[in-house]
Amino acid sequence: MRAIKNKLFFLINLMILLIFFNNYLAKAKQNSLIKLFCLHSVKEEMIKAEIEYSEEIANETCACYYEEFIRTSSHQDAKTKCKLKAKDNFKQ
Repeated sequence: MRAIKNKLFFLINLMILLIFFNNYLAKAKQNSLIKLFCLHSVKEEMIKAEIEYSEEIANETCACYYEEFIRTSSHQDAKTKCKLKAKDNFKQ
């Protein structure tokens, strides 16, 4: 009876671990996909504005966008806030 309880406990813990790991991987994939599109968009906008493309500014802007998007669930709010922040950082 005790061996059955131990096996059941082990299986339940394994299932919980797999669910957690699966959620982590899904978020990581989502983050990388969002970042990929963001970096492309930032690069296009910098080229349109005739600003020399900076990988550092693009990465900072996209990190800001991802955090704001997760927090507010609004693409436009996150985009606006992070564009303003990038402009301020770019001027300095």
